[in-house]
Amino acid sequence: MEIRLDRASPVPLARQIRSQLERLIREGILAPGVKLPASRELARDLGVNRATVSLAYEELVSEGLARAHVGQGTFVATHEGKSQALRPNLSSGLDWSALFSKGSQLADADGRRRASASRGVPSAPGLISFAGGMPDSGLFQTDAFRRVLNRVIRTEGTELLQYYPVGGYPPLRQFLARHLLKFGVEARPEEILIVNGSQQGLDLIARVLLDPGDFVAIEEPSYPRAIQVFRAAGAELLPIPLGSEGLRLDVLERVLGRHAPKLLYCQPTAHNPTGLTLSPDARRGLLGLAARHGMPVVEDGFDGGLFFAGPQTKSREWPPAPLKAADASGLVVYIGTFSKILFPGLRLGWLVAPRPLLERLEVAKQLSDIHTSPLIQAAVFHFCQRRLLERHLSRCAAEYGRRRAILLRALASRMPKGVTWTETQGGFSLLLRLPEGMDAEALLPSALERGVAFTPGSVFFVNGGGESTLRLSFSSIPAQRIDEGCKRLAEVVRQAMSRPSRRAEVERSAVPLV
Repeated sequence: MEIRLDRASPVPLARQIRSQLERLIREGILAPGVKLPASRELARDLGVNRATVSLAYEELVSEGLARAHVGQGTFVATHEGKSQALRPNLSSGLDWSALFSKGSQLADADGRRRASASRGVPSAPGLISFAGGMPDSGLFQTDAFRRVLNRVIRTEGTELLQYYPVGGYPPLRQFLARHLLKFGVEARPEEILIVNGSQQGLDLIARVLLDPGDFVAIEEPSYPRAIQVFRAAGAELLPIPLGSEGLRLDVLERVLGRHAPKLLYCQPTAHNPTGLTLSPDARRGLLGLAARHGMPVVEDGFDGGLFFAGPQTKSREWPPAPLKAADASGLVVYIGTFSKILFPGLRLGWLVAPRPLLERLEVAKQLSDIHTSPLIQAAVFHFCQRRLLERHLSRCAAEYGRRRAILLRALASRMPKGVTWTETQGGFSLLLRLPEGMDAEALLPSALERGVAFTPGSVFFVNGGGESTLRLSFSSIPAQRIDEGCKRLAEVVRQAMSRPSRRAEVERSAVPLV
């Protein structure tokens, strides 16, 4: 599904856009109620002026093919608002697009926005990619894990290859209870639910706690897939900006005075994409706010073993314990994962929650997938029991910390004046801010030509914004290539800054409709 513009045609571009959207609507490809792309985004993708797209949309509205809502956007009109001739012809097959739920359409739109912002990032030879945000597979202990897995199959295979209790493999839950104690989190095994990665944990929380129209407070920038999950549940998102040290509590307090969010989603440690960590004092303030307003907090945790540095490194409170460690009111739901500290492909994570909530989460999980693979759970437990995880973490933390230090030094020495970045203290990434007026997404094609890639920052923002930011992930780049990557990126930024106009829109004859 795409819009093609013929710039050699005498037909105005706005008329071409309107005609092709009309065809998609008449054929039922764009179903009733579907939100059309924001005029700014479609204009950028087509390489035209925003006013051109706005004119096309206005013509669709005037013809009854679309409806516009101030502050919400433009939507394909429902059948009631259109003539009978526009109803799709079902003789050629069922129009599935007309049956998709609003949640599914919202999730699809967010996914397309993310894919569009990061499109064109190839894995070409010589490319230095800061776009990953994932562990370095070169550090994986695959042979050790294979031996453990083989042993588990031999000794427990008949039991582990059967259906299994939804809560998880009991020895793994017991191990996690001990593991979390290292970070101050006291959780009994029966308060831990094993899930298929932190992403399923977020999905289960949304299913159990959220109804359409509920408010969710969320950091901005934030993890894009959390944004997708909450939007798919029909929630209205209330973005809370980050300051130099993390979540702005003053803004959160004002939001809580006007709304009653069903929950707050946050990453207080090694935040993605900034790498920032909330200070101990700010954590106490956040928990106090949550307790006063009776607001649950969903804490997306990052293992303290992959924490590198911070302004209070010498303090006994640094790195700070998870919010869950000081959760005297039982408001915090803690999500953890083996994806960052072991292997992402295992899809193994956990939830720590008060028992009344955990029981509902277990029901939701059972309806979703019955249980997480007990074979994988057992293999991970025995891997951890042999202290192989501990050794793996120690090795990874040292290497990722080295790469982080190299990146920060390279940025300081390479980047032109006016470019700033967050001082990442943990995790895999940092957020870089370009001079005002520059668009990171528009810069990406030039960067790719120069052999360097990044993730445009706009995908981490709730309702647009962040155009002048980009995420740099250092975890999967060999240390010896980080400085060269920064050099290439700095050259691209300098070139863009030197142009009379910073616009970097590319004329394209055909682009996908996103």
